[in-house]
Amino acid sequence: MARSFIPYRRTLKPRSQALRRDPSPAERKLWYEFLRDLPAKFTRQKPLGHYIADFYCSRYRLVVELDGDSHYTEGAKRYDDRRTVELEAEGIRVVRFTNTDVMWNFEGVCVEIRRILDANP
Repeated sequence: MARSFIPYRRTLKPRSQALRRDPSPAERKLWYEFLRDLPAKFTRQKPLGHYIADFYCSRYRLVVELDGDSHYTEGAKRYDDRRTVELEAEGIRVVRFTNTDVMWNFEGVCVEIRRILDANP
């Protein structure tokens, strides 16, 4: 059974706070125009284990990641894959969208997130 509290490296806290202060345009749009007003509470830049999740809903154990250009190198893809495996081992589902998805297909991204939330009991 998955733990309710996910321990994290305390050294990630200042970095997560800095990321909350300076979100990417896609993160800002998704947060202010959709996620922050959902009944399912999401947090931004949440430290989980050895990583910082862009958005995390503890009730549904769901991480929403927005991938920008830096995620498309081979090293970044390996890192993201490793992070996904470790989070899934904690019982957390990881869903990824590109920044382009959010900026140009915002409604589709929102529909997909809502579908995932509605599919969970």
